[in-house]
Amino acid sequence: MLQIPCPWCGPRAETEFLCGGEGGIVRPPATATLSDTEWGDYVFMRKNHKGWHHEQWRHVSGCGRWFNALRHTVSYDFQATWKIGEPAPVTQHSGSAA
Repeated sequence: MLQIPCPWCGPRAETEFLCGGEGGIVRPPATATLSDTEWGDYVFMRKNHKGWHHEQWRHVSGCGRWFNALRHTVSYDFQATWKIGEPAPVTQHSGSAA
């Protein structure tokens, strides 16, 4: 079974977690002035590539907290996890997660 390292609780079984999709997406500051196309791009358009990917996860059956992760979309390997609001750790694959 896959072990996911929660930044607060440590490694736990994958069944305790929920993936929240791509991480690091910043909400536009003036949403009232966005066109429908711009709003749709913010809400729906996400990267979908093979390789290292910045994601957000929630430890549903544990502490209940959200955190960031750098995960490989093919092998499911986790390179790093870190708390929301903290800077991403420098890793071997950091540059390919953006």
